[in-house]
Amino acid sequence: MQKYTVEQGIVTPLDRANVDTDLIIPKQFLKSIKRTGFGDNLFDELRYMDEGYLGQDINKRPKNPDFVLNQPRYQGSTILLARTNFGCGSSREHAPWALSEYGFRTVIAPSFADIFFNNSFKNGMLPVILTEQEVDQLFKECEANEGYQLTVDLDAQEVRTPSGQAFKFEVDSFRKHCLLNGLDDIGLTLQAEDDIHAFENQIKQTRPWIFKEL
Repeated sequence: MQKYTVEQGIVTPLDRANVDTDLIIPKQFLKSIKRTGFGDNLFDELRYMDEGYLGQDINKRPKNPDFVLNQPRYQGSTILLARTNFGCGSSREHAPWALSEYGFRTVIAPSFADIFFNNSFKNGMLPVILTEQEVDQLFKECEANEGYQLTVDLDAQEVRTPSGQAFKFEVDSFRKHCLLNGLDDIGLTLQAEDDIHAFENQIKQTRPWIFKEL
């Protein structure tokens, strides 16, 4: 998993509350358990003007010019600014997969659905909770300034604006450690790889019948 330390990037404002996982990545695209292949269909119902289905050539699909992801000023964005209860709905892990593959490394909102919040950390994406007043300010500044960027410093637990104003956020110490070091569940397990091999060798010596081929 890619390490998350400091992210400075263009902000995309998604000014709607209760964005659910089916809106983030619609159900018809969830026929793969791989973590790739979902970015092109992120916010599909909002992003395109036709009905999307698996296997389409996205280059031939009409795009909605009013949707933020299609506007030139937000291209290359790595930070998504959202409203309350972001990621509600089902427990599908495809939602953070789609956001990450599109290029978002951070989502800032006043609140998140619990399962989406947890899945984000496990997939190398940082969900940042700020107050509604702070989020309101960021929306106003983003809309007023093309190319608006924020700096998200995980170690300092700060979101910094171009003017230098800093908003503090809370993050669980274990999750913070995992992101800073690029450790997902597999990476955490592999930290004990030597101990695992030692245990396996011990078991082979003391219980050799377990390893006999049938």
